Amino acid sequence: MKITALIPARLNSSRFNGKLMMDLCGKPIITRTYDAVLSSNLFSSVIVVTQDNEIHEEITSNNGNSILIEKDYNSGTDRIADACAKLKTDIIVNIQGDEPFIDQSSLEKLVNIFKNDSRNEINYASLMKSLNNEQDINNPNYVKVSVDNNSFAINFSRKPISSITALSEEVFYKHIGVYAYRKEWLMSFAKLSPTKFETIEKIEALRIIENGFQIKMAETLSESIGIDTQEDLSKAIEIWKTK
Repeated sequence: MKITALIPARLNSSRFNGKLMMDLCGKPIITRTYDAVLSSNLFSSVIVVTQDNEIHEEITSNNGNSILIEKDYNSGTDRIADACAKLKTDIIVNIQGDEPFIDQSSLEKLVNIFKNDSRNEINYASLMKSLNNEQDINNPNYVKVSVDNNSFAINFSRKPISSITALSEEVFYKHIGVYAYRKEWLMSFAKLSPTKFETIEKIEALRIIENGFQIKMAETLSESIGIDTQEDLSKAIEIWKTK
């Protein structure tokens, strides 16, 4: 089974413009993310996918792999589908460019979902982490996910939504911006139009739910800091200094 990691990267961001080229203790955020994914040693190849020359040149000038696409897509998945059309691979793992703290353990949990799926029944998987304080639960920058007893996603929202455990306990999960899919399924998904709630919430995963597909979720205990605001970047810098 060939597994490829693709990192969609767009310079313009509605919440934090130019963030991927912001400095994180000596390297741009996108380079930190690329290095973290590469060092996991889980993938046949790691490739940044971008339509921005500045990002492309940053990666390739440091001996990294980058695909420069021409069209400016609204979603990372659409950029991934464009890039992987000509790639020979079985599984695509999509890591957001603003996840410099993504770790090997979390990525391995995602990869193992497909390695252990002998019947090829799972087409889409992602990560989640429990939220334990009210401020994080109510933070609209954190996408929340609710799951059923088999860890399949029920809903995603920026508002507080909870799950109920087998012991009838209420828990809250943050959606981590890492996705994995079978290549054939991804190419079909990319042809679907954006959906109502996806547009309202600005959460791409809702397109899958609204079209009746399932998303298998894996829980990680590792804290991954997606950088969506200047406050996130300041926090990331302080944490990086302790590494």
